[in-house]
Amino acid sequence: MNTEIKIATRESYGKKLVELGKQNKDIVVLDADLATATKTELFKKEFPDRFFDMGIAEQDMMSTAAGMATCGKIPYASTFAVFAAGRSYDQIRNSICYPKLNVKICATHAGIAVGEDGATHQMLEDISLMRTLPNMTVMSVADDTQAKWAVEEISKIDGPVYLRLGRLASPVIYDENQKFEVGKGIQIGDGAYATVIATGLMVAESIKAMEELKEKGINIRVVDIHTIKPIDKELIVKCAKETKRIITIEDHSIIGGLGSAVCEVLAEEYPTKVTRLGMKDTFGKSGKAEKLLEYFELSKDGIIKAVKEEISEL
Repeated sequence: MNTEIKIATRESYGKKLVELGKQNKDIVVLDADLATATKTELFKKEFPDRFFDMGIAEQDMMSTAAGMATCGKIPYASTFAVFAAGRSYDQIRNSICYPKLNVKICATHAGIAVGEDGATHQMLEDISLMRTLPNMTVMSVADDTQAKWAVEEISKIDGPVYLRLGRLASPVIYDENQKFEVGKGIQIGDGAYATVIATGLMVAESIKAMEELKEKGINIRVVDIHTIKPIDKELIVKCAKETKRIITIEDHSIIGGLGSAVCEVLAEEYPTKVTRLGMKDTFGKSGKAEKLLEYFELSKDGIIKAVKEEISEL
């Protein structure tokens, strides 16, 4: 992991959209008056005739994207996660998922890492909302390399996709040769003390914790679940069998998100104790993203604390 190079996944999204637009003329992009923040402005500059600013009308944007999909286009609809998953839920459910239309919802500024925008803009429920919808694929990417892969890969999926992207710049974890597959997690390390299952921004923090714990003789492993739905049941069960503890971590509510998804798998396949780290039935606060992550124990130190507590019980 390269901690010196940090890139926000929304930046990766904007750059990859331009490349994808050159390869496929059916790609169109819609935004809700936030092109500068979501980085879709890069696509707008390159392909002004295939970019549509829908204004502050997110429900209209989703319905329009659905209409474009019926005409053979591949719409990428972008706005902040709180507006994409929250304000537009009815349109996503009934106009996109129900008819299984080929719309890619790319939501930036997810989680408390939005920072100073505060609780009203820190979307902590989007994974929960989106993964319960039939026909919806849900993805949450960890770094620049993975984000660029996901942006292109979802264009090949015939049906709705929700892609979760971040505002905060995060370390580059993977090199360009890393192989990714929709629905397949990535195991990093093979420690037997515990498995930390992470998604999005929390993958880098989990790797930092793993490396620091290793120096103290505590060997754990990290699993990057970039696809929340369909989730990698096989890898989750494998790790539950091979390690003594499962810990999940997400920049999202522990209710309905990654932690819940992992618990559902293990309850049915291999009953295991799971400790869920995330937002514990609370809204966020306004502040610097890094400080908020520390405050809510969603940083390296929070993970280390949880691992030590779990090991002390063995």
